[in-house]
Amino acid sequence: MLDFFIHKLIRNSENTSDPSVRKAYGTFSSIIGIVCNLLLFSLKYTMGMLSHSIAIVSDAFNNLSDCASCLITMFGYKLAAKPADKDHPFGHGRMEYLTSLVIAVMIALMGFELLRNSIDKIIHPEDIAFHWVTLAALLVSIGIKLWMAWLNTKLGKRIHSSTMIAVAKDSRSDVVATSATILALLASLFTNLPLDGIMGAAVSLFILKTAYDIIRDTVGDLLGRPADPEVVQNLKEMLLAHEEIVGIHDLMLHNYGPGKTLGSCHVEVRSDSDFVAVHEVVDIAEHEIYETMQIMMTIHMDPIELDNETANNYRRMTEAVIYGLDKRLSLHDFRLVSGENTNRLIFDMVVPFDCVYTDEQLQEMITSELQQQDPTCQTIITYDRDYT
Repeated sequence: MLDFFIHKLIRNSENTSDPSVRKAYGTFSSIIGIVCNLLLFSLKYTMGMLSHSIAIVSDAFNNLSDCASCLITMFGYKLAAKPADKDHPFGHGRMEYLTSLVIAVMIALMGFELLRNSIDKIIHPEDIAFHWVTLAALLVSIGIKLWMAWLNTKLGKRIHSSTMIAVAKDSRSDVVATSATILALLASLFTNLPLDGIMGAAVSLFILKTAYDIIRDTVGDLLGRPADPEVVQNLKEMLLAHEEIVGIHDLMLHNYGPGKTLGSCHVEVRSDSDFVAVHEVVDIAEHEIYETMQIMMTIHMDPIELDNETANNYRRMTEAVIYGLDKRLSLHDFRLVSGENTNRLIFDMVVPFDCVYTDEQLQEMITSELQQQDPTCQTIITYDRDYT
């Protein structure tokens, strides 16, 4: 049923990397959210006033804040759909991440307000008036919020939207909040303990945890997190499918919002290759990656010697040394420059961020071990990090 409505209401709905299509998905989700949350606010506020329950009234205003979140979401998708301009040459796709951040802050503010009201309710408890109609209304509310969580999760995964995933998490936190409210309402039949305020405080802590999770994930996107390992693996396989390319290193992927990724890498090719032909292969690879993965790649060619047996022996010796220090270390761009009494080993080495050794310690240990095997060895090492 959902697919039917999406197909009817959103033109070209399968092209989820198109900013205008993403904007349409965002508008669709936001309008549904505004209607549902206004309905829930009216229902819960009425029931809360009827039963004198701070938990229900707080839950009602939580739904009202969700309406504002939906409006922000709609506005965020509209901004994200703006085309690139001279001030923002990579487009406005990261507005989706900023929208998620604003939603998370609003969730956190609501959580703090609910916590304050709940503590006040614990200190100054009031009797709760139980009504079966109130219980029924809260159960209906849970059903609506579960459906909204399912809807936004499905849409968020379809278009890879952190904003919709954040809205789905907010809906699930509302389910927990309303469930706790129901428990407090039922408990009021059997005890005079201030369970209404206690449940409200517990719910507020859960809401604050939800806000923290969204903020953590969103800030990660804004600061720059590693690319999806599956994406990296697929990209490498596409490049290595060309027999002219024998190795890949210095791969970097920069995310400028959903559907907008720029990347660069170095590919190793034989030094005796026809570089005009290899350049054509690289151009084809860049085009294939964009058509298949929507990643705009810039690829640099590095010529390497494969038939120099002396250089290959020194490379194998060096690899054995660095693997003995940390199996995650790797090298590339290896060159041998031999003099009268020296053999300079020049290479780049990829070092994990959590390596226990400093660059200076690695330099000393590698050089010392190599010189024990061959006193003529000297090392010139450039230290890289794996950005994927």
